[in-house]
Amino acid sequence: GIHPAVLTDRGLDAALSSVASRCTVPVQVEVDLTERPASAIEGIAYFTVSELLQNVSKHARATAAFVEVWRVENRLMLQVVDNGVGGAEVSAGSGLAGLAERLDAVDGILVVDSPEGGPTRVTAELPWRSEPVAGH
Repeated sequence: GIHPAVLTDRGLDAALSSVASRCTVPVQVEVDLTERPASAIEGIAYFTVSELLQNVSKHARATAAFVEVWRVENRLMLQVVDNGVGGAEVSAGSGLAGLAERLDAVDGILVVDSPEGGPTRVTAELPWRSEPVAGH
C-alpha cells in the first residue's frame, strides 16, 4: 500500500485519528509511543488498524470502538475493540485470515477474541524495528 501523507509526516497517532474519523462508529484512539518504528512497520500497523476499523463499520453493528497502540520491549502492539455483536473469526477466505497472513509474513501475530454477542477484541503484535541511522 501507499503510505498516506499524514502517516509519513505526522506518525501513527495522527494517521490513525484520521482513519478513525472516517469510521461509521465513534472511535477513540490512544497511541502511547515515545518514538516511531521503522516506516515499513508503521505502514503495516496503519493498514492493519484501517482494515479492522472497516470491519467494525461493515460487520460489527457496534456503537463504539477503541484503538490502542503501544510498545512492549521489541514489539509494537495494537488493539482494536468494539462493542458489537461479535462472532468474528479468522477462517479461510475471510479478511481477517488475509490480515493474519500479512502479519505472519513480517513475524507478526493477529489474535481475534470475538465471542457471539461481543465484544470483539483484535490484538496485533508486530516486530519493533527502528529506522536505520544514516551512515551506519
